[in-house]
Amino acid sequence: MAEYQAPLRDIRFVLNEVFEADKLWQSLPGLEGAIDAETADAMLEEAGKITSQTIAPLNRNGDEQGAVWNDGQVTTPDGFREAYATYAAGGWVGLGGNPEFGGMGMPKTLGVQVEEMLYGANSSFALYIALTAGSTLALDAHGSEELKQKYLPNMYAGNWAGTMCLTEPHAGTDLGIIRTRAVPEADGSYSVTGTKIFITGGEHDLTENIIHLVLAKLPDAPAGPKGISLFLVPKFLVNEDGSLGERNAVSCGSIEHKMGIKGSATCVMNFDGARGYLIGELNKGLNAMFTMMNYERLSIGIQGIGCAEASYQSAVAYARERIQSRAPTGAVQPDKAADPIIVHPDVRRMLLTMKAMTEGSRAFSTYVGMQLDISKFAEDEAIRRKGEDLVALLTPVAKAFFTDVGFENCVHGQQVFGGHGYIREWGQEQLVRDVRIAQIYEGTNGIQALDLMGRKTVANGGAYFKVFADEIRGFIADNDAGEMQEFVQPLAAALDNLQQLTDLVIERSRANPNEIGAASVEYLHAFGYTAYAYMWARMARVALDAAEDADGFYQAKLGTARFFFKRLLPRIHSLSEAVRAGSEVLFELDATQF
Repeated sequence: MAEYQAPLRDIRFVLNEVFEADKLWQSLPGLEGAIDAETADAMLEEAGKITSQTIAPLNRNGDEQGAVWNDGQVTTPDGFREAYATYAAGGWVGLGGNPEFGGMGMPKTLGVQVEEMLYGANSSFALYIALTAGSTLALDAHGSEELKQKYLPNMYAGNWAGTMCLTEPHAGTDLGIIRTRAVPEADGSYSVTGTKIFITGGEHDLTENIIHLVLAKLPDAPAGPKGISLFLVPKFLVNEDGSLGERNAVSCGSIEHKMGIKGSATCVMNFDGARGYLIGELNKGLNAMFTMMNYERLSIGIQGIGCAEASYQSAVAYARERIQSRAPTGAVQPDKAADPIIVHPDVRRMLLTMKAMTEGSRAFSTYVGMQLDISKFAEDEAIRRKGEDLVALLTPVAKAFFTDVGFENCVHGQQVFGGHGYIREWGQEQLVRDVRIAQIYEGTNGIQALDLMGRKTVANGGAYFKVFADEIRGFIADNDAGEMQEFVQPLAAALDNLQQLTDLVIERSRANPNEIGAASVEYLHAFGYTAYAYMWARMARVALDAAEDADGFYQAKLGTARFFFKRLLPRIHSLSEAVRAGSEVLFELDATQF
């Protein structure tokens, strides 16, 4: 099993050469002077070291040992506490945090690279960091000045962790029917009572305090989602001087025994009249929580990229070393009993699929990170609005497509190993188990597809889609000549096809609402492959323009781009036919006939 190494060369290619992130940062007032290419490179180098050398070696033990619950207390796997302390000491927990409260204030374009390294090294460990980052984002955006001053500095420092508490035993996607109650107290706080399930990092031994963000309803709240409020509920109450006080009435009733990410504590949390503090406005908690949920959805999408990268690294190393049979064209290594399996067409198919889709994912995650930075920091209203529209459109694509592709890639990596891929000590089966959850939590991929098709496309008549499509068409117009025609012409055809699908579903849905859900998953995948075609065309442009290629890096980019366009992009044709088939066939059977 190859040891995970942060893919710094490829990260630098995407960040510096394809998207020229430094130019973007210097153009945004909130980032100008805060970060430059040299500083970013040094940070990436350091992040690569800590993820590869400190966090990755704990991955297998985290799976074997798992998080352990005992009488309300959770112990993380051996080594997690020490690694977390090292990570927090470097300021990494507050990487994207507000500098006013001790965060580093780094752009999301940089943050997505560090997140990928974390997930590639150790998904279970990464989740503790991700939940704290997401909760601080929501608190900073919607909390009062008093709450931010009181909680954010210690959360950014990694002294305190954060969670998001939404799901209940009877209420998952349909949060409007939650039963957790918040009763106002005379001192302005609230008494929070209820049970939440599937709470990542709800209890653990990594930090001295855990800050829960909890969705609940007041007794007289309106029914449904419009009656939900958001509360900050600390594990330990915090005194006026910032020291920890008494234990709050919140406890971990149990942890789940899961298929994967076993080092991550997935908790049942009981709130028994726990003291909480309102975040934002009453009955508008879902809007505040979506600030965190959108962050987490991109983050969980990146889990798919990280796991796929780790699987690819191991699969390539194994394919170069494992000898088995001869190449179809004759012996490649006649001095050995057989040739390495990388000579076989099907093994190359799997490896190239992993390489093309993982590198396409990395480029797309960076692109989405850019839109988040633009939507947050740009002064020009039109530019900022475009960024916001693209974030709204692309977040469900990123979460669902990254993780669907990530799972497929990890299965390919396991398959390259043959029988050894099914054996625990080689590590591939763990990656398959770990990445599988990413298609489910933070909103199942079916829900993401419904969000893309319904809310983000049909509901606005394709307005968000037009923003993205116009940008791609502009790129095509600027590059439709010479060697680039090999890439932009199939990109143009794919975009035209996606436009047709978009228009078709919008039109059909006017008469039949079922068309939205019937088309959604295949539409999202067709969208994903088309978006990756845009990413690969942009990468090919840079590779073609490269002045030097001593190590063959740029030639490999072009070869991988050609594989994507010739062997993977054609998948859109079957997906498109499924969308065009409509919804009727889904409803021919009565429920009793299933």
